[in-house]
Amino acid sequence: MASIFNSLHIGYSGLNASQVGINTTGQNISNAETEGYTRQRVVTTASTPLSLSPGQRGNGVDIDSIVRVFDSFVYDRYVDASEKKANSDFMKKTMKELSTYFPDIDGVGIKNDLQDYFNLWQSFADHPENSAIKIALSQQTQTLTQHIQKTREQVSSLQGQMNTQLKVAVDEVNRIGKEITGINQAIVEAETGNIDNANDLRDKRNLLEKSLANLINADVFVGQIQSNNKVDPNISTKNGSYSINIEGFNFVDGVTFHPISSSSKENANGFYNLSYERQDGKKVEITDIIKGGKIGAILDLRGSKIDNNTGIPSNGILQENLNKLDAFAKGFIESSNNIYAASSTNTLRSNELNVDPTQSIIDSDLNVKTGTFNMVIYDVDGNIAAQREINIDKFTTLSGTPGSNSISGQLAENKDDNSDNNPNNDVDDFINISYPAFPPGGEFAITFKNSDFKAQGFTMAIKDNTPNGFSSGTNFAGSLGMRRYIDGDSAKNIDLNFELKSDPTKISASASPLEGDHDIALNMMQLQFEKVDFKSNNQKYNETIYGFYDIIATDVGTTTNAVISMNDAITTKYNAVEMEYNSVSKVSIDEEMTNLIKYQTSYGAAAKIITTIDQMMNTLLGIKQ
Repeated sequence: MASIFNSLHIGYSGLNASQVGINTTGQNISNAETEGYTRQRVVTTASTPLSLSPGQRGNGVDIDSIVRVFDSFVYDRYVDASEKKANSDFMKKTMKELSTYFPDIDGVGIKNDLQDYFNLWQSFADHPENSAIKIALSQQTQTLTQHIQKTREQVSSLQGQMNTQLKVAVDEVNRIGKEITGINQAIVEAETGNIDNANDLRDKRNLLEKSLANLINADVFVGQIQSNNKVDPNISTKNGSYSINIEGFNFVDGVTFHPISSSSKENANGFYNLSYERQDGKKVEITDIIKGGKIGAILDLRGSKIDNNTGIPSNGILQENLNKLDAFAKGFIESSNNIYAASSTNTLRSNELNVDPTQSIIDSDLNVKTGTFNMVIYDVDGNIAAQREINIDKFTTLSGTPGSNSISGQLAENKDDNSDNNPNNDVDDFINISYPAFPPGGEFAITFKNSDFKAQGFTMAIKDNTPNGFSSGTNFAGSLGMRRYIDGDSAKNIDLNFELKSDPTKISASASPLEGDHDIALNMMQLQFEKVDFKSNNQKYNETIYGFYDIIATDVGTTTNAVISMNDAITTKYNAVEMEYNSVSKVSIDEEMTNLIKYQTSYGAAAKIITTIDQMMNTLLGIKQ
C-alpha cells in the first residue's frame, strides 16, 4: 500500500528531475557559443505507478534520457552547403590573387610595356644611327622581358603554394579521419546497452565531419535514421554502422581508418600525387578524381593530372595560365627573331635542338611551316652578292646530301644563283652547314667557308618570304633561333640577347651591313599589327601579340568574375541552410532562460511537497507522544 514515505519519494523525484533540467539548461547556456554544440533536452516519463485499490497511485517522475535536438536531414544539407562554400571561397581567394598579376590598366602591365617597346622601334626606324635610341630600346626590351618573367614567376609560385597546401590539407584529412575512428570507439563504449546517449561525443564527431567536408568531398553513411516526434519533431538521428566514403573509397569504416597518402618522390618538380591504400597494401592513384572542398579547389587550380613525361600538370587553371604565358613569350620571341634574322651577320647559329636530322621538320616540335625563305649573302658595300630561295614542304629535313630535299642539301647544292656562269660566287661557294647527325641534337650552324670572306666584309642573313603578312612565312629562322634579338623559348627564360645586352649599339635597324636602310626596325614595329601563331596545350591561336595577351588577361578576368558570382550564390544558399540548422540545433538564450525559470519553479514546488510531508510526519509523531 502507498505510504507517507511514497509521497516523500514523489517529491524527491520531482526535485531530482528539476535539478537535472537545471543542469542541462546550464550546460546549454554555457555552450551557447561553442562551435558544433547541439542543444540538449531532458526527457522525463511518469514512474511506474503502484497498483492499489481503488486505482493505480502515481509514483513520481523518472528521467528517461537527455537527447540532442538534432535533425540529420538539415545537418546533411548544412554539411553539403559548407563543402561547396569552402571550395568556392578558396577558388575566389586564389583567383583574386591571380588577377592582381595582370593589372592591365592605363600605364601598368605587360601590355603597356609592349606599347612602349614598339614605339621605340618606330623611333629607331626614324633614327637608325642614333645610339641613344638603341640603348633606350635595349632597356625597354629588358623591362618587357623581365615583366613577362616576373608574371610567370608569380603564377608559378602560386601554383607551388597550391602544391604545398595540398600536402597540408591531405595530412589534416588523415588526422580528422583518425580522430573520428577514436570517437566512434568511445561512442560505442558509452552507448553499450542503450543506457546513455553520447551527446557531446556525437557533437564532436559532427563537427569533425563538417571540417572534413570543408577539405574534401566526403560522404558519411550511418545504418539507420531514428526520430522521436513525441519529444521534438526536429529530432532525427542516425544510429548503427558508420563509414565515410571519399570518391568511392572507404576512408573510415567504424573504428578502422584507411589514410590517403601524398607523395612527390617520383616527380622531379615536386608535385604531389594522392593515392588510396587498400587493405591488401596496394595503392590506387586518386589525384584526378578528388572533387569538392578545399582540396578539390586546390587540384582545380594546380592541376590534377600530372604528365609522366614532363612532370608537370596537364590541366588546372594555373597551369593553363603558365602554358599560355609560355606560348605568348615563345610566339613573341620567334616572330621577333624571324624578322631580326634578316639583318646581316657573320654567323648563323640555332638554339640547342633535339631534332632527328632525317625527320620532317614540319612534323617536329619546331614551329616551322611550309613556304620559302631566302639565304642572302651581302658584300662589304651592302649589295647582294648571292641569294638562294630555300623551299620547305612536309618532307623537308634539316640535313641531307647536296641537292636533297633538306635545308642543308638545298644550301649546299651546286647552283648558279646569279645566272652568270661563275662557279665561285653562289651561296654554296660562301657557306658551310653543320648539324650533328648522331645523336640528333645540337646547333644547326651556317658559317663562312674561310676567314677571308669575313675579312673581305661579307655577311649573311635569312629573309623569310611573307607574301601575305608575317604569319604566312616559314618561321624557319625564328623557330630555330638562327639570329636572335631575344634569347629564350618561354616566359621562364625570355631575355634580350646577351650580346646585345652587353653592347646595345650592336642592335641593327637595317638588313644590309650598312646603316642605310631601316627595314628591320620598320618590320619590328609592324609586328604589333601582324598575326602570329601561338600554340598552347595543342590549341593553336592566330592572333596579334596584343590580341593573344588580351586573351590571357581576359581569361583570368572572366574566370575570376565567374568564380566571384558563383561564390555569391553559394554563400547565399549556405547562409539560408545555416540559419535553418541553427534554428533547430543552436542554443537560444531566450528559450533556455524560460526553461530555467520553469525548472526553478518546479524545483520549488517539489521542495514544497517535501516540506509538507515533513510537517505531516511531525504531526504524526506528535500524536504518538
